[in-house]
Amino acid sequence: MKEHDRDDPELESVLSGVGPRLRRLRKDRGVTLAALSAATGISVSTLSRLESGGRRPSLELMLPIARAHEVPLDDLVGAAPVGDPRVRAKPIVQHGRTMLPLTARPGGLQAYKLIQEPGSGGPPEQRTHEGYEWLFVLSGKLRLLLAEHDLVLEPGEAAEFDTRLPHWFGPAGDETVEFLSLFGPQGERMHIRAKPRRG
Repeated sequence: MKEHDRDDPELESVLSGVGPRLRRLRKDRGVTLAALSAATGISVSTLSRLESGGRRPSLELMLPIARAHEVPLDDLVGAAPVGDPRVRAKPIVQHGRTMLPLTARPGGLQAYKLIQEPGSGGPPEQRTHEGYEWLFVLSGKLRLLLAEHDLVLEPGEAAEFDTRLPHWFGPAGDETVEFLSLFGPQGERMHIRAKPRRG
């Protein structure tokens, strides 16, 4: 065990719980130390020290014990249960556009639901940045200016493009548009930190 690991209270708590968990599992199953030793090839003294906390658990020791008891390794180390998978990030509102994050992990591919009111954000201004973007319209109509193309996407339609091409998108007409957007970190910076347009 590395010295800095000993300074981690959470790690110490997990490790200190392994011994009692091993003893309880073995006794619940009516298995003696000698029988477990025969099944795992680990000496009785090492098993005893593991259960008493005198020996630090390692993968080389825990894997054979897990196999012998036919339980997942997580059961022996008391791994935390899977957390709540719901994304609870706050909406980002600026210039008439509401961005609802659908992913919580920083970096990598980001997904957002966007709601944009008609007439918001000023006149179309195409921008470029590194990356790639994918759009899918949920309701309303989305106008996409992509290089020399001027397109209108309707509900159920999608578009994907290299964001090094000049692009802009927003409501087409006088109704709110709702759409999904997937992009990488460069696109996230452009969407969230773009300078306000001058009125």
